[in-house]
Amino acid sequence: MRKGQNPAKFVKEVARPERITAAMLTYIPFFSGFYSETLDVLKVSLESMRRDAGLPFDLMVFDNGSCAEVRDFLVKEKEEGQIQYLILSEKNMGKGGAWNVILAGAPGEIIAYADSDVLFSPNWLSRSVKILETFPRVGMVTARPFRTPPEFYEATLKWAKENAKLEEGQFVPWETFLEFNLSLGQTEEENKKVYAETRDWRIVYKGVTAMVGASHWQFTAYKSTLQQFLPFDMDKPMGQVRQLDKRMNDAGLLRLMVSDPLAMNMSNTLGYLRGELKTTEAKKGVSIGKRVLEVGLIKKILLTVYNRIFNWYYS
Repeated sequence: MRKGQNPAKFVKEVARPERITAAMLTYIPFFSGFYSETLDVLKVSLESMRRDAGLPFDLMVFDNGSCAEVRDFLVKEKEEGQIQYLILSEKNMGKGGAWNVILAGAPGEIIAYADSDVLFSPNWLSRSVKILETFPRVGMVTARPFRTPPEFYEATLKWAKENAKLEEGQFVPWETFLEFNLSLGQTEEENKKVYAETRDWRIVYKGVTAMVGASHWQFTAYKSTLQQFLPFDMDKPMGQVRQLDKRMNDAGLLRLMVSDPLAMNMSNTLGYLRGELKTTEAKKGVSIGKRVLEVGLIKKILLTVYNRIFNWYYS
């Protein structure tokens, strides 16, 4: 038999979540090889996200089965009030599985999602939300301009040609274009040809400028819009995340970016902050051994071996 009344019955008010939930997905299974610097990357990413975002938000972190040290760090952040919502998954559910939880469970009306290796610049959130609230039928807004596959923004171009001022040209400076692609492990030489042969699309609508395109690694969107595309049924941990890009385009939603770089991919190291993303000229002094490791066939074989060993342990 129950004794007395639950004290919660006498509470007159409860805390309301912020209108915006910033959500981050983490996965750091150990601290060696590819993952040797990823906890430091995560810490820098979280700090940059919280610093001068331009709008208030609650922070949700979904940990996708990381090692104990990472979980301990996240729990400490939660206890200190730096994280408002923390979800610790026992197993790696893959990005699709994590998205199913994050995009359905985030309490905010707007969700600003990011992978855990994104470095943010001031006002990244306010600038993204400005575009989200100005343009009609926006699917997602990414806080950096870069060149994305045209097949994922066909609906955006179609709308812009009929309803806004649309311009084609080299609007993203070469340095900004190269900076991002170097972070993906690409070379300066291979990007020179891509940059010369491709163009940017710029839209001006109601006095607000946006670039055409967006991406799954970082985006801001209405929760109600994102829920239209749930659940994600991905049978691999990674590599299928462009489902969201494709589904939004197929639904006729706009996929947009801010006009200047307010988010940057750090990848798995702090090399970007240390100035290690070098151009071809700066790499002329690289050792012979390092050059050998960059030979296409050798690099492919070594990465295949690495992936095989990783799968033995963690699949």
